[in-house]
Amino acid sequence: MFEIALQTHESCDDLLTEARPGLASNRIHQGDCRTFLKHIKDKAIDLVVTDPPYFLDGLDNGWRKGGKEAPRATGTVGGLPVGMKFDPAQGKALQQFMSGIAGELIRCMKPGAFALVFSQPRLSHRMAIALEDQGFEIRDLCVWHYTKRTQFKAFSQNHFIERMDLPDWKKRQIIAEMEGLKTPQLRGQHESIILAQKPRQGTFVENWQRWKTGLMNADASLDGSRPSNVMQVEKADLAERGVAAEHLTPKPLRLLSHLIELFSSEGQTVLDPFLGSGSTAVAAQSLKRDWIGIEINPTYVALAEKRLADAMI
Repeated sequence: MFEIALQTHESCDDLLTEARPGLASNRIHQGDCRTFLKHIKDKAIDLVVTDPPYFLDGLDNGWRKGGKEAPRATGTVGGLPVGMKFDPAQGKALQQFMSGIAGELIRCMKPGAFALVFSQPRLSHRMAIALEDQGFEIRDLCVWHYTKRTQFKAFSQNHFIERMDLPDWKKRQIIAEMEGLKTPQLRGQHESIILAQKPRQGTFVENWQRWKTGLMNADASLDGSRPSNVMQVEKADLAERGVAAEHLTPKPLRLLSHLIELFSSEGQTVLDPFLGSGSTAVAAQSLKRDWIGIEINPTYVALAEKRLADAMI
């Protein structure tokens, strides 16, 4: 049975004066993961699967858009809206934000344990650097490939040309010359998944004997073939999205289940510090894994609660 832990930042800070008690498993902890992660015991987590915010819609480090007085925004952010200014500073902000979180993750993970971290493709290098700088080994860059429900966000420059201080004939000439040319935004059909690993203790065999981590289940398969770093799974359809439809980007359960089967065993503990609408918890629960979920947005906590309850019926 799962529960929801509602704790204020103040109550969490009070706990820091005690020995780390560890967060209860099979439980949603509502609040900022930067606070809650501090309470997970050292070397307690067997697998991390998570989808952090991408900082693509002007969110600051407190998940706010529009300044400190703005309400908390989404846990996961979609792609750039058409016409939004490209800002390389977003990647640097993501790297800085994830660096502190990665430090807590590697502390609470068992030696050899894996962290699977979703990333928008153009920011995947920043995500990987944040993990690597905290001591993770970057084992691979996996690709979640999908073909349906994707948008082509590139747009022409005609509306800018129309506003130029030029004669109409010159505008028409420039527009004709630039026919078919659009902004460099290819139709997105994949997301990156950073496959990071906490360094092992000793050999693969020695680490496995002590921690039961560090190796993958080569029999886990999406299509009957050996596991690949390109995972073809369509986005969650309307039937699966259901109550999760209020979340911008719920990950398909088939994909999360595959990742959990690949890199963990029954009875182990899966952590998602950005739980969103609860997909990681639902997948882990169905595969007989314990799980710990942290989510800052109360709306998403309610969605996750309902999804978990429905999955147990």
